[in-house]
Amino acid sequence: QAKAEGLNAIFEEAGFEVRQAGCSACLGMNEDKIPAGEYCISTSNRNFEGRQGAGARTLLASPLTAAVAAITGRVTDVREFLS
Repeated sequence: QAKAEGLNAIFEEAGFEVRQAGCSACLGMNEDKIPAGEYCISTSNRNFEGRQGAGARTLLASPLTAAVAAITGRVTDVREFLS
Protein backbone atom coordinates (compact mmCIF):
# COMPACT_ATOMS: atom_id res chain seq x y z
CA GLN A 1 0.00 0.00 0.00
CA ALA A 2 2.83 2.42 0.82
CA LYS A 3 4.37 1.82 -2.61
CA ALA A 4 1.01 2.18 -4.35
CA GLU A 5 0.45 5.52 -2.62
CA GLY A 6 4.03 6.73 -3.18
CA LEU A 7 4.72 6.93 0.56
CA ASN A 8 7.83 4.75 0.38
CA ALA A 9 9.59 7.41 -1.72
CA ILE A 10 8.80 10.07 0.88
CA PHE A 11 10.12 7.90 3.72
CA GLU A 12 13.26 6.88 1.81
CA GLU A 13 13.99 10.51 0.90
CA ALA A 14 13.81 11.30 4.63
CA GLY A 15 16.41 8.61 5.34
CA PHE A 16 14.19 5.69 6.35
CA GLU A 17 15.05 2.17 5.29
CA VAL A 18 12.20 -0.19 4.53
CA ARG A 19 12.95 -3.70 5.79
CA GLN A 20 11.14 -7.00 5.94
CA ALA A 21 9.37 -7.86 9.16
CA GLY A 22 11.55 -9.95 11.44
CA CYS A 23 13.82 -10.03 14.45
CA SER A 24 17.08 -8.61 13.13
CA ALA A 25 16.74 -5.11 14.61
CA CYS A 26 15.41 -6.21 18.00
CA LEU A 27 18.19 -8.79 18.38
CA GLY A 28 21.05 -6.79 16.88
CA MET A 29 21.55 -9.30 14.09
CA ASN A 30 23.49 -8.57 10.87
CA GLU A 31 24.05 -4.86 10.14
CA ASP A 32 20.94 -3.84 12.09
CA LYS A 33 22.80 -2.79 15.24
CA ILE A 34 22.79 0.34 17.33
CA PRO A 35 26.35 1.71 17.73
CA ALA A 36 28.03 1.39 21.13
CA GLY A 37 27.11 4.22 23.48
CA GLU A 38 24.00 5.15 21.49
CA TYR A 39 20.35 4.89 22.51
CA CYS A 40 17.35 3.74 20.54
CA ILE A 41 13.66 3.73 21.26
CA SER A 42 11.84 0.47 20.63
CA THR A 43 8.42 -1.10 20.98
CA SER A 44 10.06 -4.44 21.80
CA ASN A 45 9.56 -6.06 25.19
CA ARG A 46 13.18 -6.35 26.34
CA ASN A 47 15.84 -3.73 26.91
CA PHE A 48 18.87 -5.35 28.48
CA GLU A 49 22.16 -3.66 27.64
CA GLY A 50 23.63 -4.83 24.36
CA ARG A 51 20.47 -6.49 23.03
CA GLN A 52 20.45 -4.29 19.93
CA GLY A 53 24.23 -3.98 19.67
CA ALA A 54 27.25 -4.20 21.97
CA GLY A 55 27.20 -1.22 24.33
CA ALA A 56 23.86 0.07 22.99
CA ARG A 57 20.94 1.03 25.22
CA THR A 58 17.26 0.54 24.40
CA LEU A 59 14.41 2.66 25.73
CA LEU A 60 11.11 0.77 25.72
CA ALA A 61 8.10 2.74 24.53
CA SER A 62 4.53 2.47 23.38
CA PRO A 63 3.94 2.50 19.62
CA LEU A 64 2.65 6.08 19.88
CA THR A 65 5.73 7.25 21.78
CA ALA A 66 8.04 5.50 19.31
CA ALA A 67 6.21 7.05 16.35
CA VAL A 68 6.43 10.55 17.82
CA ALA A 69 10.13 10.01 18.58
CA ALA A 70 10.66 9.01 14.94
CA ILE A 71 8.98 12.25 13.84
CA THR A 72 10.83 14.55 16.26
CA GLY A 73 14.16 12.74 16.48
CA ARG A 74 14.00 12.62 20.28
CA VAL A 75 11.86 11.17 23.06
CA THR A 76 8.88 13.51 23.17
CA ASP A 77 5.76 13.94 25.29
CA VAL A 78 3.05 12.57 23.00
CA ARG A 79 0.43 14.88 24.50
CA GLU A 80 1.80 17.60 22.21
CA PHE A 81 0.42 15.54 19.28
CA LEU A 82 -2.97 14.54 20.71
CA SER A 83 -5.06 17.60 19.97
